[in-house]
Amino acid sequence: MLKPIKNSPSFYSMLYDKIPEDHLLKKIDSAVDFSFINELLEDSYCKNFGRPAKEPEMMMKLLFLEYLYNLSDVRVITEATYNLAYLWFLGLNPEDTLPDPSLLAKFRTQRLKDVTLDEVLSEIVRQCVENGVIKSDSLSVDTTHIEANCTKKVPERIMKHLAKRIFKALEKDNGTLPSDIDTNIPDYETIKDHKEAKKVMKEFVEKTINSASDYAKENTLAAIEEAKEVLSDEKFLIQKGLRALSDKDARVGNKSKTQQFFGYKAEYTMTTDERIITAIDVHTGEYVDGKEFEDLLNRTIDTGLSVKEMYGDKAYFRKDILESLEEQKIKGYIPVSASVYKIDEELFSYNKDSDQWFCFMGNHTVSCKKKQQTKNEKNYETLSYVFRKEQCRECPHRDICMPKSKSIKNARRLVVSTSAPFFYEKSQEQKSPEFLEKYKKRAAHEWKNAEIKRFHGLSRARGWGLRSLQFQTKLTAIAVNLKRIAAITVKKEAECSDSTAFCFFSFNQQ
Repeated sequence: MLKPIKNSPSFYSMLYDKIPEDHLLKKIDSAVDFSFINELLEDSYCKNFGRPAKEPEMMMKLLFLEYLYNLSDVRVITEATYNLAYLWFLGLNPEDTLPDPSLLAKFRTQRLKDVTLDEVLSEIVRQCVENGVIKSDSLSVDTTHIEANCTKKVPERIMKHLAKRIFKALEKDNGTLPSDIDTNIPDYETIKDHKEAKKVMKEFVEKTINSASDYAKENTLAAIEEAKEVLSDEKFLIQKGLRALSDKDARVGNKSKTQQFFGYKAEYTMTTDERIITAIDVHTGEYVDGKEFEDLLNRTIDTGLSVKEMYGDKAYFRKDILESLEEQKIKGYIPVSASVYKIDEELFSYNKDSDQWFCFMGNHTVSCKKKQQTKNEKNYETLSYVFRKEQCRECPHRDICMPKSKSIKNARRLVVSTSAPFFYEKSQEQKSPEFLEKYKKRAAHEWKNAEIKRFHGLSRARGWGLRSLQFQTKLTAIAVNLKRIAAITVKKEAECSDSTAFCFFSFNQQ
């Protein structure tokens, strides 16, 4: 039952006078009003029945302390027991008792949701916009990798564990293993051929499933269903899907062409000047950067922030993203990606007004046709431009430009994607001094990535599964925001103090 509790200061509250005014938690409390949390979570509590619950604002602040100082549930309660600054921030008296650490786990699982944390983050950003803490109109977007809290395993080993789980479930359901169940798991490590090892293990698990089905009860049915689900995934045996039973959501992703990681990707937007995170989400390791960009941008705009510039790396050089920014009148500072725009600009240039391509010898295209092509069983459209054949016939570079053409009548053809003219225009804008100077702002995102990983533990998952990572990433974002808000507040106060002192000095001089 949630009841408003007014905690009046006790005699011992005078101890709080020892906390300096420039303490981080005091600056955070002065800059952000957390009272909205109680109202936000009131529907998750019973209003009229049950024992009085701990105040949601206090429980949320305990989670903030965890991620501000990189503590565990147990450690944050221990630290807060004798740390005056923590107790003051929580709104307690020095002699008050703190909740059991287990209540923090219950609060996360029973009261909080992913959407709730999004709303908390958005409300803090909204207050920053309203109070003038955020003044910039430019955003940066990027992803950062998070290692899973487990090791990836080969399919053979996972199938071995699946068989063992079925055996254990059978024993639990029936008191003992039935005599006709074959428990001799093949030693896959002695099989040199990796493909053969996977085939042998798969056949054994399928045989185990069939024989165990006759004795299946509640636990065995669950183990069999799990095994069937894993084996039915086409990506599993080729090692592109599930790689650990302890964390079924973690996936293998690519950091570069030669380096992989096993875990998750966090994607977030951030103001470039104040370096405050405005929206964040987490995905499995194989996530393609920018897929959920529109959602992050809309959540940012909903906070009241006026966005006029957007910064990103080459992964965000996509037509859908660039067109979306243009529709919303947002200037995009995103460098060209060679994977989507493959025109050699030393050989060809484009005039958008006449829809013509020009070669380095001055020849130009005279016609254009749309063509349907198929590649890797996918259909897509291309544009086939044809150059003026009269000049192509006499061109001294014909043998190099058209080495496969045997007929003198043929002209050079330039086949490009339907997006190529659009991308060409963007590539020309990026050569300007303004773009090169402005793009330096994106470096702030790399600083933030380092901060959340090195000082707040986001380099590795705390728990298992996507839901756990949602909590970790969003609480980490809130924590680093609170630190940054406090730093900005201190800076503003110092500037105001210096300005006042200067005016007072000038007045006395007169």
